[in-house]
Amino acid sequence: MQLLDFRLEHPKPIGVWTKSSGDPTEIREIHTINSDQFNNQLLLDTLLPFDGERVPERVVHAKGTGAFGYFEVTNDVSKYTYADVFNGIGKRTPLVVRFSTALQNLGGTDLSRELKGMAVKMYTEAGNLDLTCLHTPIYLYRDPIMFPQFVHAFKRNPQTNLFDFTAPWDFMTLRPVLLHTFFWLLADYGIPNGYRRMDAFPIHTYELANKHGETHYVRFNFRTEQGFTFLTTAQATAISGQDPDYYVRDLYNNIEQKNFPSWRLEMDVMTKHDIVNVDYDPFDVTRLWKNGTFFTVQIGRLVLNQNVENQFRDVEQGAFNPAHLVPGIPGPIDWLFRGRRAAYRDTQNYRLGRNHNRIFINMPRYAKTYIRDGKPPVRLNGRDAPNYYPNSFNGPMPYVDEKKPRDKLLTLESNAFDLNILSYFYNHVLESEVHRQRFIENLAMSLVTVTPPVIEKALKLLFLIDEDLGKRALIGLEVAREQVRAQRNALPNNPTSRPVSVPNVESQYPETDC
Repeated sequence: MQLLDFRLEHPKPIGVWTKSSGDPTEIREIHTINSDQFNNQLLLDTLLPFDGERVPERVVHAKGTGAFGYFEVTNDVSKYTYADVFNGIGKRTPLVVRFSTALQNLGGTDLSRELKGMAVKMYTEAGNLDLTCLHTPIYLYRDPIMFPQFVHAFKRNPQTNLFDFTAPWDFMTLRPVLLHTFFWLLADYGIPNGYRRMDAFPIHTYELANKHGETHYVRFNFRTEQGFTFLTTAQATAISGQDPDYYVRDLYNNIEQKNFPSWRLEMDVMTKHDIVNVDYDPFDVTRLWKNGTFFTVQIGRLVLNQNVENQFRDVEQGAFNPAHLVPGIPGPIDWLFRGRRAAYRDTQNYRLGRNHNRIFINMPRYAKTYIRDGKPPVRLNGRDAPNYYPNSFNGPMPYVDEKKPRDKLLTLESNAFDLNILSYFYNHVLESEVHRQRFIENLAMSLVTVTPPVIEKALKLLFLIDEDLGKRALIGLEVAREQVRAQRNALPNNPTSRPVSVPNVESQYPETDC
């Protein structure tokens, strides 16, 4: 349909085909058989750029899509922040959003049970504000050194090139902090019914400052105004077989049909007094804030009203960085954030080059720096302004932010993880028995292909978290294995099928009633 729309908008060819140098293409150049090929400039101009079309794939969140839109302030939040983007009811700020799925390679399915991303870049008058969000309200771990290990464990096996649940489960039994996010993914929140129908969370606790230098601490939440809905594993599997690009297609088609998706931005707020007096670590990205320890404030709405014109230019070249903050939002102070500041910048240098902030989609409204040269794009490259600071010749100067807070909190974080958080999730976040049963079924299915020693460790951990959880996981595993056996037996002439062995682990756990 998009190509037909283009033809309807352009009833005649849009111009003369040229080479990259601007030289017009003569019709006899478009065929090279039985000709002097290496004197055919069009052949070289076609093949050589094609060989370099791809940039390195993102190490995570490789598959994605995006759209343009705006953020509109709907509530006065000046008592919490002097950030220009959030002040002035009715004010609109242009933005771009990239949606993604965390572990899939380019060309993978949208419907896998894994983290989904929603990265927001607001082009504010005081610089770009990037909010890198996930569809779960908590994150996997606190220590940034775990990032490469987590990715290696959860992505494809280096020999088989297959996704293999043995490595993730082994890693999670050795680092149980990961289980909280994994539990969210196994629940109904794991596979939203498209990007339009999921909430998104920037994960960290952000410090905000108002014009009086007073600080508040907040967690931002993007709440879908389409209403959160989910897909079961069976529904997602069925859709994925027909349309693995279901999320991408749903977003694009709805925007084209002017059914613009929107999210309500709100923030959960604590004062400095609250922060130092609560009985838990409010900067811990692996846990929720406790009910009754914060209040919620509405900020505004995010609306997506324009599809991107070119996916590579506007989405693949997008570089989002949680360290891109603006005055009035000093930002997170936890240790994970400190690691992310370096990691995001480094991966974008590798993928897009050191001038990635000069790529059009990443450029702020206003920028005057002492950064010069390097691989293209360099844009105006500072023109003829001085390229060093300090100087006596009126190059760009720093400013004094009189409103910036003078004090800064420091955090000391523990490596310990409280299993009670997981018990609370199982007994309270899973709000109904039906939801709890779907969670057990998904958990059990994730264990089916795991090696027996790792299954034993996983079940021991589940029993430690909650005895009912452990019992039902053990029973669910038996049911899941029978389902897999039946499915494999139904496959015609499948020589690669092999029996699925069930480890003899029942004797190590309490008696269960079926």
